[in-house]
Amino acid sequence: MRSLVRHLLNWAFLPLLLTFAVLTPLAWAEPPPPEKPPGERVPALARTWPVGTRPAVLRGWEPPATVYAAGHRGVDLAAAPGAPVRAVAAGRVSYAGRVAGRGVVAVVLTGTPLRTTYEPVRAGVKQGAEVRAGEVVGTVEDTGAHCAEACVHWGLLDGETYLNPLDLLPPWLLGRGPSRLLPVLGVPVPPG
Repeated sequence: MRSLVRHLLNWAFLPLLLTFAVLTPLAWAEPPPPEKPPGERVPALARTWPVGTRPAVLRGWEPPATVYAAGHRGVDLAAAPGAPVRAVAAGRVSYAGRVAGRGVVAVVLTGTPLRTTYEPVRAGVKQGAEVRAGEVVGTVEDTGAHCAEACVHWGLLDGETYLNPLDLLPPWLLGRGPSRLLPVLGVPVPPG
């Protein structure tokens, strides 16, 4: 009888013991770090625009709701066919070739997991080449397939996640820098 009671008690407490054994390590484990919002994942390390000095943004970044949903996974910048396309920051060319009939150049930015893409571009660099910020990586092709007028589609990826490439630009390149007062020469300073 005694062994029967012991046997029943073991079976009654078994689910409780299993739950405790499974959950205890989880309770003591550190939670994973929260994923950073996209704006915090993108350091403002660009030193130049891909085209021009401050091109018009013809279409902005529209993140898709899901991986396969509609959206605009980059920005379209006004650019004339034949205009030079520059690397916005230092990096290594991870791709230079054609995709779906359009020229594409992709650059992995130094010291980051970030990759910028430029299209339609006739590549002027080879895969594996190291590029500096502002270095010409190609010229704008006149394909007319993506924009109503000539443009460069500039993209930014962190792994397989698309981000807003404009976040790479520091405020002074976006024209959003702080106001600075300059001295006026020849005007006396009022007494304190």
